[in-house]
Amino acid sequence: MVTASPSRPSGADSARLPPAGLPGLDPRWSRLVEVPDRTGHRHTWHLLDTHAGTSGVDPGPVGTLLCVHGNPTWSYLWRHLLAAAPPGWRVVAPDQLGMGWSDRLEAPRTFAERVEDLGDLTTALALTGPVVTVGHDWGGAISLGWALAHRDVLRGVVLGNTAVALGADDAGPAVIRLASLPALRDTACVRTPTFVRATTALSRPALPRAVRDAFAAPYRTAARRRAVGSFVADIPFRPDHPSAEAVAEVAEGVRGLDVPALLFWGPRDPVFGERYLADLRQRLPQADLHRYERASHLVTEDAPASAAAVARWVADLDGPVAQSPPAPTVSAPAPASAPAAPAARLWSALAARAHETSPAVVEVGGATVDWATLARRVDDTAAGLVASGLRSGDRVGLLVPPSVDLTVALYAVWRAGGVVVVADKGLGLAGMRRALRSAAVQHVVGSAEGLAAARVMGLPGRPVAATGIPDRVRRALGAEHDLASLEALGRTADRAAEPSVDADCAVVFTSGATGPAKGVVYRQRQVLAQLDLLRRAFGITAEDRFVAAFAPFALLGPALGIGSAVPAIDVTAPQTLTAPLLADAVEAIGATIVFAAPAALRRVAATAEEVPPSRREGLRGVRLLISAGAPVPAALLRQVREVLPDADPHTPYGMTEALPVTDVSLAQVEEAGPGDGICVGWPLPGVDVALSPLTGSGEADGALTDQPGVTGEVAVRAPHVKDRYDALWATERASSRDPGWHRTGDVGHLDDAGRLWVEGRLVHVVTTPAGPVTPVGVEQRVEALGEVHAAAAVGVGPPGTQAVVVVVVPETRAHRRAHRRRRPGSGRPGSGRPGRGHAPGRPPTMEPADLGLVDAVRAVAGVEVAAVLTTPALPVDIRHASKVDRQEVARRAARTLAGSSRHTRSRAGT
Repeated sequence: MVTASPSRPSGADSARLPPAGLPGLDPRWSRLVEVPDRTGHRHTWHLLDTHAGTSGVDPGPVGTLLCVHGNPTWSYLWRHLLAAAPPGWRVVAPDQLGMGWSDRLEAPRTFAERVEDLGDLTTALALTGPVVTVGHDWGGAISLGWALAHRDVLRGVVLGNTAVALGADDAGPAVIRLASLPALRDTACVRTPTFVRATTALSRPALPRAVRDAFAAPYRTAARRRAVGSFVADIPFRPDHPSAEAVAEVAEGVRGLDVPALLFWGPRDPVFGERYLADLRQRLPQADLHRYERASHLVTEDAPASAAAVARWVADLDGPVAQSPPAPTVSAPAPASAPAAPAARLWSALAARAHETSPAVVEVGGATVDWATLARRVDDTAAGLVASGLRSGDRVGLLVPPSVDLTVALYAVWRAGGVVVVADKGLGLAGMRRALRSAAVQHVVGSAEGLAAARVMGLPGRPVAATGIPDRVRRALGAEHDLASLEALGRTADRAAEPSVDADCAVVFTSGATGPAKGVVYRQRQVLAQLDLLRRAFGITAEDRFVAAFAPFALLGPALGIGSAVPAIDVTAPQTLTAPLLADAVEAIGATIVFAAPAALRRVAATAEEVPPSRREGLRGVRLLISAGAPVPAALLRQVREVLPDADPHTPYGMTEALPVTDVSLAQVEEAGPGDGICVGWPLPGVDVALSPLTGSGEADGALTDQPGVTGEVAVRAPHVKDRYDALWATERASSRDPGWHRTGDVGHLDDAGRLWVEGRLVHVVTTPAGPVTPVGVEQRVEALGEVHAAAAVGVGPPGTQAVVVVVVPETRAHRRAHRRRRPGSGRPGSGRPGRGHAPGRPPTMEPADLGLVDAVRAVAGVEVAAVLTTPALPVDIRHASKVDRQEVARRAARTLAGSSRHTRSRAGT
């Protein structure tokens, strides 16, 4: 037994082991350790320790993770990390004195004393290093204090939502500041469990009740909550606070930590918000970061996958990624010639045409700018941006619709060395807010609507207005400059220095079809390689002219050195393009190339008869039609030829992270014939494609191969593949685990001719007891039925035991008529094809299919189908209005079957 001391309570306030049965807590991890402090007093600590059976003797692990909780949690916070401990590493998670199940103290502990207490404990545990500290909440600052005092054994630092600096201009976390008021602190933190319970109530969705109770278990009485109140009281909100100097020393000392660092963050945290993350990134510029977009303050609870990410990061510290053997060299048929050298800079093609007065960018029904004017405006605006404060590497959010203004802003930011951040409004306000805040923009260029949205979204950064906004509106939006005034400023300023081709130039966001949109970072060199590949793959020359009805491609004309036109539509809603509007754009620029998303082509095909014969001759000048972003049926491409009779339709395959990867023409699709998936053709010159075979459980962990007929995750290697994911360390680590390759998240196979067939997304693979089932082939076979307009094949049930459920949109006369009835511009998301997409609000219902349809679907599906449901429309992604959201379909199908199986088992075929 531990002998009593004046500072260590006994009885009910002494250390003890946690009660049995707490969710996820292995009782073998718990131990009590008696530790003398520097005054000679002895205190008993409770800690969780993966090496608890060693009686305090270090058995010689690779290293130790020292995990420090904050207030009012305890070591239970780290149970997922103990369970996911890196091979050979020891994980130690103590309850701070006065907290959890450690001794209660009669006197409060200051910040400096808590740092010293932690040092006393590690001395008693004989932790000789290497040590990686892991901290959360106020435990983050304490762990950094320990790290600064033990640099000789420090290997790295890991921080969850926390803060280390509370400067004179920082009032501190509002929630904690309120709780620190003496009038409230005793009531909220000590006499009642309000503060304790409020911490676990921040998560959405709510944590399981048993987990919330486990966090509160050590704090059932006011006596056991004394340290909760004193912890809050010790936060130095004032410069004369007793702990202010010690905290400031740690905050400044962090700048000198040159060890690896990882930040894992819950952006929904109302306590430690974005400004604290920005401060940590500034103090630890070497830090890797992963934002768990749906996580709040208790990031370890809201994102339990963070434990595996931390473990992977720690395991990587000695460089296993760099030391891993290279992936096998696999590729499609060798290119006819080596890739050409990329252009010097992203604006080189624009500069080469700076003497010309032919149209460079045409807004149909709006402004037109010629090459000479565009080049001059870009150079002057770039110089104005630099003169007004933009620095190399600054991130600039662009909230301007496709237009001359947007083109000027984009190329001026690039010319000035900035990084453009592009998140189109198709993501919705919440999605845009999430994306732009994650990118930590420092400037925002916007229209009046864009700057107003930036204010609503709470975006950081200096606002810059587009041209044409009245001065009083511009000032009300906080914008000192607009593009016109920056251009004027730049005329008398020094020219912007040219950034390196290795500098970051863009953060673009994925469509968010399978989760929160991911930021993808490109360097100039990679975008230049993409432009060069597009030129070679499609034979683009200076004589071509371009109509872009898809937002990302609406900006590439000047970089390709070709004139471009933007149709009179909202290009973030591609289904608003009609055949007459396309004809307007083609005529405005004399287009030879058209790029449009599949949803746009469906609308064009459906409205082909609205183009009068007198205008059709002008459409014969289009030699090339490109459509990408989602599967494009051959039948649709044939229908579009009614509008563009001489165009050669191509459907390149790629993704935000790498576009294009493969290419296939309509003639080649027809030659390939039907298959299990969508034929996307051969890899383009300089692009390698490989597959990581699927396991029986639907995972793709196998070595890369180019063996025909093997279904697996598609991996790509090429000079134009993205540099990295932004603020998503774990996602980037997983996608690039084969050195030099990007794992796409798509599944498919190569055929004997070297063509790639895409079978769906890895997250949509149905894991049945008989093995994995990919959805696209099933859907294609079902959609071939005359009575089926659209179909989605999904899995219902626990992974590994899922059943295949097919949800179909029946073909009706209404489907055939509905699209023609819609006025141009009135289409709702997905309305380019009736049955694909639905209006916001209450989703369409699902119900069991009639027995005849069930039998027909089962007869052609090619796999065992457990149930067939019908619905008026399938949910689709926001950006393309074409990709079926199979995860949402699966959720609705599961709810429908759970409610209907008792009464309609025979009808649904369940």
